[in-house]
Amino acid sequence: MVFYAVDIGGVSLPLVVVWLMVAALVLTVRLGFINLRGFGHGWSLVFSGKKRHHEPGEISHFEALSSALSGTVGLGNIASVPVALALGGPGALFWMIMAGFFGMSSKFAECALAVKYRQIDDTGKVFGGPMYYIEAVFKRLNLGWLGKGLAIVFAIATVGASISVFQVNQAYAQFSNVTGLQAPLLFGVVISSLVAVVILGGIKSIAKVTRVLVPFMGLLYLGAGLVIVLMNMSAIPAVVTMVFQSAFGLAPVGGGLIGALINGVQRATYSSEAGVGSAAIAHAAVKTKDPLTEGFVALLEPFIDTIVVCSMTGLVILLTGVAEPYFYVPKSEIVGIELTSAAFASAFSWFPILLLVSVLLFAFSTLVSWAHYGAQAASFLFGRTRMVDVSFKLLLCAALATGAALKLGSIIDFIDSMLFTMAVPNIIALYLLLPELHRDVRIYWRGVKGV
Repeated sequence: MVFYAVDIGGVSLPLVVVWLMVAALVLTVRLGFINLRGFGHGWSLVFSGKKRHHEPGEISHFEALSSALSGTVGLGNIASVPVALALGGPGALFWMIMAGFFGMSSKFAECALAVKYRQIDDTGKVFGGPMYYIEAVFKRLNLGWLGKGLAIVFAIATVGASISVFQVNQAYAQFSNVTGLQAPLLFGVVISSLVAVVILGGIKSIAKVTRVLVPFMGLLYLGAGLVIVLMNMSAIPAVVTMVFQSAFGLAPVGGGLIGALINGVQRATYSSEAGVGSAAIAHAAVKTKDPLTEGFVALLEPFIDTIVVCSMTGLVILLTGVAEPYFYVPKSEIVGIELTSAAFASAFSWFPILLLVSVLLFAFSTLVSWAHYGAQAASFLFGRTRMVDVSFKLLLCAALATGAALKLGSIIDFIDSMLFTMAVPNIIALYLLLPELHRDVRIYWRGVKGV
C-alpha cells in the first residue's frame, strides 16, 4: 500500500480504511439511517415502471443500477472474498457484511450528489461524477484552486483504477484451471477486444448490455451457490459460530478481531466501492429531475454486491471446508479465485465450468463499466472531445490485454492504491456537502409523505 499504516496486534491497519469506515458511520447517523429507511423506497423506484423520457439524463433507474452493479458485482465478489478469508480468517466475512451495510449510506450520498452536480451538454450527453461536486464545493468556499487540484487527483486515480487487470487476471486463472490451456496474452487480447466493441458506443451501449447481463449473471452465480449451501445445511450452525468467534477475536488462532475487521473492510471496499465514488459516475447519467431518487436506487448496490453476493461466496467457501488450510497465510501466499473454484468443485466436478461462465460474465461487465468511468475521468482531464474518448478507450483495452500475465499480489496493491486515492478527496467533499444533503433529504421525505 502507498498509504501510511499503523501496526495493531501484528496487523497492518491502513489509515484510509479508518477514513472509509468513519465516513460510512457518520453518513449513516447524520442521514438518519438512510440505508434502512430508504431501502424499500429504492426498490420501488427501480421497479416503478414510471416513464422518464422527458427528464434530463441518458438511462433509466434500472439501467443506472445495472451499469453501476456491473462495475461492482465482479470478480471482487468471487476472488476478493477468499483473499479476505485467507488474510483475516473466517471473521472477515462478518466485517465485510457490516462494511456493506454502512457503505449503503456512503453510496446514497455520493450518487445523489453526482446527479445534482452533473453537467449536460447541448447534445444531452451527461458528464458527472465526484470530480464535479468536489470542484463545486471548494469553489463555493473560495478555494477553487484546491477543489480543482483534488478533482484532478480523483480523476487521475479513476483513470488508474479503470485499468482493471485484476478482472482479466482472475478470469484467465479460472479459464486456465478449467481448460488447461496456457495462453494469457491471447486470452487478454480476446477479452479486451470484446470490451472495446461495447464501450465505444458510450453509456447507452453499456446500459443495453448490462441491463441483461447483470441479472442473468447474478442469478446464475447465486443459484449455483445456493445449491452448495443447501447440500451443506448441517454445517451452517458450526460455520456461523466460527465466523462470530473469529470476528470478535474469540478464535484460538489467527489475527483475531483486528485482523478480521481490517481485511474484511478492505476487501468489502474493493468489492462495493462505497465511499470511493466510482459508481457515482454511472448513476450521474440517470434520467431524473430529482437527484435524491438516484441516491435511493444506489444504496441498493452494497446490499446486492456485498451483503448478498459476497456472503454467498463466503458461505460456499466456509461450508465446504476448502479454506481451512489457507487461513491467516502471509500475503505472498494468498490465493484468489482458485479457492472459490475448489469450493464449487467439491459439490460437483462440473461446477467449475459453471463458475467459469459466471467469472467471464462478471469480468466482462466490470471491465465495461470501469472503462466508462475512466473515459469520464479522461474527459474531465483532457477535454470532452471524441478524440479523447476514443483514444483513451483504445489505449485502455491495449493495457487490459496484458492483465492475464501479471502477478495477483501486485495487482491487488495497485488497485487498492487507486481506489483509496479516489476515496480521500471524495469523502472530504461528502463531509462538506453533508449539511446540504441532510436538508435535501428532509425536504424529499416531506414530499414523499405529503407532509
